[in-house]
Amino acid sequence: MKAADLHRLVRQNVLNLKPYSTARDEFQGKASVLLDANELPFTTGYNRYPDPHQRILKETISAVKLVPAKNIFAGNGSDEAIDLLYRVFCNPGTDQVIIPQPTYGMYSVSASINDVIVHTPSLTRSFDIDIDAILDAVTPRTKIIFLCSPNNPSGNLLTNSAIENLLNQFNGLVVVDEAYIDFADTTSWVPRLQEYPNLIVLQTLSKAWGLAGLRLGLCFAHEEVIGLLDKVKPPYNINVLTQKEAHRFLTTRQIEMKEHVQTVLSERNRLADLLLSCSAVDHVFPSNANFLLVRMKDAQKVYHHFVRKGIIVRDRSSVTLCEGCLRITVGTPEENHQLIQALKLI
Repeated sequence: MKAADLHRLVRQNVLNLKPYSTARDEFQGKASVLLDANELPFTTGYNRYPDPHQRILKETISAVKLVPAKNIFAGNGSDEAIDLLYRVFCNPGTDQVIIPQPTYGMYSVSASINDVIVHTPSLTRSFDIDIDAILDAVTPRTKIIFLCSPNNPSGNLLTNSAIENLLNQFNGLVVVDEAYIDFADTTSWVPRLQEYPNLIVLQTLSKAWGLAGLRLGLCFAHEEVIGLLDKVKPPYNINVLTQKEAHRFLTTRQIEMKEHVQTVLSERNRLADLLLSCSAVDHVFPSNANFLLVRMKDAQKVYHHFVRKGIIVRDRSSVTLCEGCLRITVGTPEENHQLIQALKLI
C-alpha cells in the first residue's frame, strides 16, 4: 500500500473533525506566568497539566527505539492505541477487522465496544499465520488485521514472510503487536515502517521494562497515522508521573532491563525442562515470550490445586487451539521452584 492510500481508510467524521485544542497548544516557547488552563497556581508538584504531546518522553523513546519521534504515539497502555485505531478507521456497524485466533483478547473486546464486525480465522495447529484463511476472510469492508508476535497465549513468533505477504496483499492496515518482543530472538518490525505505510507496530513498557503499573503503551506508525491518533485522543492522556517515570527508566535502567530479560530467558528454559519432568504435564509449547503455554493431562485439576497453594496461573483451556492448557508466567527462581514443587504433589 502507498502512503497516499491511508487517507481512504479513515472515517469521514474523523477527517472532518476539528480536534480539541489545549491551552498549551495555543502558544509556542516558554512562559513564567501560566494563567491559561485554570490550574491551581500553588505548587503541589502536580498542579500543572502534563505535556499533551509528551515531547520529552517521545524524544527519549526515539533515542532508545531508533525511530523518529514523529512516528511515535504514546497511549494509556497499548489498549488505548487499539481502541483509537477502531475509532479512527472503522465505521461502527459496517466496517470489519480480522483477528486470527487464539490471540490477545482486547482486540475483540475493543471491536465489540466500537461496534466493529470481527472475523476470526484460526491460526495453524502450530499457532502460525494461515495466509489463505486470513485472505479468504477479507471483504471490501475489512480495514485492519491484528497480529500478535510473539503471540499471546501461545508464546511463539509469527513467520515474518507471512506477515510480509499480508502487508503486500492486504489493502488495509496490518497491526503487529510486539508486547513481548524484548524476550524474543528476533528484530522488531519498527525499522520497516518506511517500507510499509500500512504497518502499525505496538509495544509496551509493561513487560520487559517492568512498568505495568504506569500503563504506557507505544504505537509506531506512518506519520499520518500518528497524526490521526493524536487528533482523536484525550488531550492529556499520559499523566505527569507516567511521563517522568518512563523517561527516568528509559534513560537510567537499560542495563537493568537487559539483565532482567536475561534472567527471565534463563528461567524460562529451566522452567520448561522442569515442567516436562512432571507427570501432570502433557506438553510445553516453545516460547519467545516471558511465559509458557503448557498442556496438562487435567488442566482443571492442576489449576485448582495451584489456587489452593496460593499460586495463580491463567487457565486458557476454553481458548481456540488451547484445550487443556494453562499459561504460566515465568517468575523469580524461587517462585518457579514453588510452582514445580506444588505440581509434583499431584
